[in-house]
Amino acid sequence: MLTIIPDVLPAETVAAFRARLEAADWIDGNATSGAQSALAKRNRQLPEDSAVARDLGAQILDALGRSPLFIAAALPLKVFPPLFNQYAGGEAFDIHVDNAIRFRQGTDFRIRSDLSATLFLADPDGYDGGELTIEAQFGVQQIKLPAGHMVLYPSSSLHRVTPVTRGSRLAAFFWLQSMVRDDGARRILFDLDRATQAVAADKSQGDPAVIQLTGVYHNLLRRWADA
Repeated sequence: MLTIIPDVLPAETVAAFRARLEAADWIDGNATSGAQSALAKRNRQLPEDSAVARDLGAQILDALGRSPLFIAAALPLKVFPPLFNQYAGGEAFDIHVDNAIRFRQGTDFRIRSDLSATLFLADPDGYDGGELTIEAQFGVQQIKLPAGHMVLYPSSSLHRVTPVTRGSRLAAFFWLQSMVRDDGARRILFDLDRATQAVAADKSQGDPAVIQLTGVYHNLLRRWADA
């Protein structure tokens, strides 16, 4: 399931992020690559232990914790702390699949990567190229979102970032382990949650139909969740 999460960060927060990122020290993006990705990846990123990355990443996770759409779509159990990358001057990331297990350097923290996320931090008219191209269930999707918007998609998907031929593409990226491993089950729960919310909006408090739908949702979650 591919889900767009709009307005994760407001414009003033994005501007503050950009100012700090533009003043930061960037390194070769292959610092966190696996063997496959290292052959395909040409970009720069902040080091994992960067104080700027830690601070901005914490702000992103706080914002997502206040997003009902994100919670419903991801059902997050564990989240890899956000990283930050930059593409310019023809840099790109060729077709690849994200590693199944992500380790945080120097710690015992690890997650199974069920979902990948990209939070765009540059306005789309500020750079050419840089589309996140995802081979999704219903065909190839090209994603280039306004600054502050995020896309969430299965980490098992083949995807790439097309070459940036003008300007600079800034983004945060990270991975999540969901309480529900199976993407199809997450989709069913997401659709059921959205439908229940729509019915509840038209019903009085305590309506039997809403109570029944809510019960079905939680019983399915109970059946499928790892935690």
